[in-house]
Amino acid sequence: MANLLILIATIFIPPLGVALKHGLDRDFWINLVLTLLFFVPGLIHGLYVNFLR
Repeated sequence: MANLLILIATIFIPPLGVALKHGLDRDFWINLVLTLLFFVPGLIHGLYVNFLR
């Protein structure tokens, strides 16, 4: 159930999904910058960090 909530948060607000799983570490800040520049790179990074790494 927790993974489903993290997936939904990552899809709609990528930095929130990363923060929920990893906290406010380096990955969160990278994701925040990517999301602020363009949404799609932030989404891809969020999915990668949360589910593939």
